[in-house]
Amino acid sequence: MTAPFSLGAALTAGVVAAGLAGAAAAQTELRWGHVYEAQSPYHAWAERAAEMLEKRTDGRYTIEVFPASSLGKQVDLAEGLGLGTVDIIYDGQFFAGRRYGPMAIGSAPFMFRDYAHWEAYRDSELFEDLATGYTDATGDDIAGLVYYGQRHVTSNEAIETPADMDGMKIRVPNASLYKMFPESVGANATPMAFSEVYLALQQGVVDAQENPLPTIQFKKFHEVQDHITLTGHITDALLTIVAGRLSDSMSEEDYATLMEVLGEAANGASGDIRQAELDLVEWFRGEGTTVTEVDRAPFREAVAEQLNGPDATWDRATFDRLQALQ
Repeated sequence: MTAPFSLGAALTAGVVAAGLAGAAAAQTELRWGHVYEAQSPYHAWAERAAEMLEKRTDGRYTIEVFPASSLGKQVDLAEGLGLGTVDIIYDGQFFAGRRYGPMAIGSAPFMFRDYAHWEAYRDSELFEDLATGYTDATGDDIAGLVYYGQRHVTSNEAIETPADMDGMKIRVPNASLYKMFPESVGANATPMAFSEVYLALQQGVVDAQENPLPTIQFKKFHEVQDHITLTGHITDALLTIVAGRLSDSMSEEDYATLMEVLGEAANGASGDIRQAELDLVEWFRGEGTTVTEVDRAPFREAVAEQLNGPDATWDRATFDRLQALQ
């Protein structure tokens, strides 16, 4: 005997069905944490990646971006990939090298002849091999290499040769590869928290610091330093790293789309940073800062023996492959 029709039951069934359909179509929000300011190209392109991902997955996925260490410091973000508190991060090559040694090679001094050499590395089979090695070692994936800029020295004394840096107290990040260059030219490498650098320069606690031109401008180091010397001693970059668990939770197509948009964002941010770098030389001169172009060869020669020394976390074959890139 057929059960009598019930309007209430039909309405209930309809609500349940609608709820199930809504759950199936629900948007998944990924979390991208980084330590850079919201005004930086790194953040702007992360936001653009979020828009691209949402559009290309028909709203199935988007990204919420958390700038300026709002999800924690760099070490917290790296740990968060495994803990599930963050899905995507920017990480420095040196710090990624703590998880997979050869990845640090891009943060060593004078590894790159110029920006074109760095681009060749970014697009090379060598970088693909290193990224695969990183994934094998960590379980996480590298989606892109983001240009950070050539690191130059600011000081209150002119620098024209390596001898001019002898005895100079220079702030550097607390990492062996960043200490390598100043120590090779006789300077006193002085690790210090980045937030303390402006005041330390202003008060003469340190004599100098080193960073890319966009960072020098943003942090206003030129207000308390008279000289910028274009040593270009490190051509630095960031890695866009994705938690490996996402490849298990996303469809193959959606994961490929995520990696694609992150790669596009990495290239976009790189282009913006490079253009800013080129424009800023004259901008600083217009602000009254003395910007000096030097012969980099003597500086490179001072550090050359260290590049495959005890601080190297890569083998000679990897070094040779990088140097052979055109």
